[in-house]
Amino acid sequence: MKATWEKLENNQGVLTIEVEEARVDKAIDQAFAKVVKKVNVPGFRKGKVPRKIFEARFGVESLYQDALDIILPEAYTEAVAETGIDPVDRPEVDVEQMGKGQTLVFKATVTVKPEVKLGDYKGLTVEEKDFSVNDEAVEEELKQMQNRSAELVVLEDDAVIEKGDYAIIDFKGFVDGEAFEGGEAENYQLEVGSGTFIPGFEDQVIGVKKGEEKEITVTFPEDYHAQELAGKEAVFQVKVNEIKRKNLPELDDEFAKDVSEFDTLDELKADIKNKLEEKAKTDAENYKKESLIEKATENAEINLPEVMIENEVNHMVNDFAQRLQFQGMNLDLYYQFTGLDEEKLREQFQGDAEKRVRTTLVLEAIGKAENVEVTDEDVNQELEELSKQYNRPVDELSKIFGARDNMESLKNDIRIRKTIDLLVENSK
Repeated sequence: MKATWEKLENNQGVLTIEVEEARVDKAIDQAFAKVVKKVNVPGFRKGKVPRKIFEARFGVESLYQDALDIILPEAYTEAVAETGIDPVDRPEVDVEQMGKGQTLVFKATVTVKPEVKLGDYKGLTVEEKDFSVNDEAVEEELKQMQNRSAELVVLEDDAVIEKGDYAIIDFKGFVDGEAFEGGEAENYQLEVGSGTFIPGFEDQVIGVKKGEEKEITVTFPEDYHAQELAGKEAVFQVKVNEIKRKNLPELDDEFAKDVSEFDTLDELKADIKNKLEEKAKTDAENYKKESLIEKATENAEINLPEVMIENEVNHMVNDFAQRLQFQGMNLDLYYQFTGLDEEKLREQFQGDAEKRVRTTLVLEAIGKAENVEVTDEDVNQELEELSKQYNRPVDELSKIFGARDNMESLKNDIRIRKTIDLLVENSK
């Protein structure tokens, strides 16, 4: 087999592939063995039609498509390896010559990974950012623990709603005097001040007593997911059925014993500070890495193929759908609840997808320019870490990653991390 690569514009090129006659004839023979089992010819049992009779009746050309289905995938894969190109999309194939006893000639128009023109990526400066942990941060974390441990208590009849309360309400919404779909509920629990309702609604509920009714007027945001309501004024008839308020536990030694393994509040505070400092250290490291990656990516020049962005969007949508399934939901239900559709969801992912693709290409190019290598020791260390993370034996993980594609993916992840470490080591 012979393969030649001719580069065109916009990350495209033409792969011309020639396959020798013997291989073509063998594929035609394989195609006949497959097809003959399905054809009916009077006087012959199915599968027993002689080759000459078959070709006289149907023509040898009738076997060409099945023969191509056998040859093309293998020949294309071999040609990609031989020429060293890196396709990012399925090729468009044009067969120029095909026949028994002839060389097969076909051309594949291929979109490949773009060339990356690197800019500065060494000696980059990261702006300082304060990640220190102060007493206020410790107190804030302690308050959150206190809130999580609070009990909801039903208030007396003369109580009024305050910010932070949970109001159990009935409501019905009207636009231009007409009730609208999704604007009605009974015994709905609203956390007042959470910002989960239409802007302005929660503020107007404050001060209302249990059993009272109130008419609330709000305006839907211009970007509201339901287009028929976007920007319109709505009137809600609201009735307060019940008010619940958090009963916060005292912040003392008993509280520390209830929520942790410590005996005193001071010990709990010290532990909170230690954990916050560990998190701050990780956050500072991630901030530095992300800043350097962003700057190195901004300094590079890439003409991104649209198909790479679309493929990444597909990956992100599939990943999002899987996360929804873990929450007991699917995409159809999500679309109903949010008013979005597939097109709008894909639009939301578009920007991040382009950023991800661009960043990955730049890091790969830097790794290549700096000859970043992944050793067997690196792989073994990675498998050890994965073993601890997923609580699975190293031998089992070794078998999983033994497959060529899985191992390449693992090595690529390691190479990317080592490249990021290189950026950090060479930064200011």
